[in-house]
Amino acid sequence: MTTRIDKRFADVKKESRAALVTFTMAGDPDYATSVALIKALPKAGADVIELGMPFTDPMADGPSIQAAGLRALTGGQDMKKTLAMVREFRKDNNETPLVLMGYYNPIYIYGVDRFLADAKAAGVDGLIIVDLPPEEDEELCLPALKAGLNFIRLATPTTDDKRLPAVLANTSGFVYYVSITGITGSAVPDSVKVGNAVGRIKRHTKLPVAVGFGVKSAATAKTIAEGADGVVVGSALIDVLRSTLKDGKATPQTVNAVAAVVSDIAGGVRAARKVAAE
Repeated sequence: MTTRIDKRFADVKKESRAALVTFTMAGDPDYATSVALIKALPKAGADVIELGMPFTDPMADGPSIQAAGLRALTGGQDMKKTLAMVREFRKDNNETPLVLMGYYNPIYIYGVDRFLADAKAAGVDGLIIVDLPPEEDEELCLPALKAGLNFIRLATPTTDDKRLPAVLANTSGFVYYVSITGITGSAVPDSVKVGNAVGRIKRHTKLPVAVGFGVKSAATAKTIAEGADGVVVGSALIDVLRSTLKDGKATPQTVNAVAAVVSDIAGGVRAARKVAAE
């Protein structure tokens, strides 16, 4: 079965470019603004949307994403509202792939079978669950695949050739390569090392490889896009969102400011393969 994610990566490959994958936190800074934001992202140049599921103990996230999750939780965001957001998004957009990203605990509490049925019905295309290793595939990964959802796995600089086959065994949609060892938004990735890592992963899989962590500008995105199938940007968008808030609340500038940064970074991503193709 071909998913929206499979189709989108195939489409951008035909355009000889990388995909731009954007991450925002569901419910940050409030439900209505968050819905307006994800609706604006495809028009700004996002090819795939990652929507964070806020959680009280986000161990792999840097300060920006932790704060976004806290703002969302304080505003009353929960799994029901996150799935409602997806349904709202799908009213106007049936093309753009949407991936839920986060931790297993909120899904476990919601109930795995119920969650998978509701997520699929809402229009979710895939899951990235950062704290479930391949050894726990029976918990969520295999049921998700059976339900028709892509299960996207993270690979890191410390994932060696011995470990990669286990990481990739039940991965689908794309592989998310974490370019930096550490928390999100912590440094700028080394393009040479990233290119070598992407090449190494591609020797083990035919799946597209998207690179994230540390992408903050169009220039960095362009460099990464020259060697990867996708570029993921998250903390940079959340930092811009936060800068527009007044007393923790959204302002008329919030959605437009984030969309402008996405548009700028999308320009960098799209420029990369044009240069490489000449």
